[in-house]
Parts: sequence; structure tokens; C-alpha cells
Amino acid sequence: MIVCAIAALSVRDLMTAVVVFGAFSFFSATYFAILGAVDVAFTEAAVGAAITAVFFVTAIFRTDRGAD
Repeated sequence: MIVCAIAALSVRDLMTAVVVFGAFSFFSATYFAILGAVDVAFTEAAVGAAITAVFFVTAIFRTDRGAD
């Protein structure tokens, strides 16, 4: 998980950062499930990996990527 967090902060491409962030959320959900907190794992998978990733991708595509 630490590798995913560092990678999400250090990559230059925004889409790659979103994918790595989704992987971080997936690993978090897996960790919560192993600990027995299935409800928290389900919420992390739904909100962290799915909804947030969709919002980030939508924001990336809706913003102008032109050079300043």
C-alpha cells in the first residue's frame, strides 16, 4: 500500500495516478476484509475505488490540457 501511495504522488500522468489510487483503494478494501471489517471494506471498494475514480477521470477529461 505504501508503494501505491508513493507512486500516486510521484507519477506525472494524471490517468496513471488515478489508476494507482484505485489500486490503493482496492488494497485498502482487501486489508479491511482480512481484518474482518467487511462493511468498511465494501464501502472502501465502492466509494474509494469506483465512485472516486469515476469522478477523477471525468474531471481529467473535462479540463483543458492546453499548455499555458
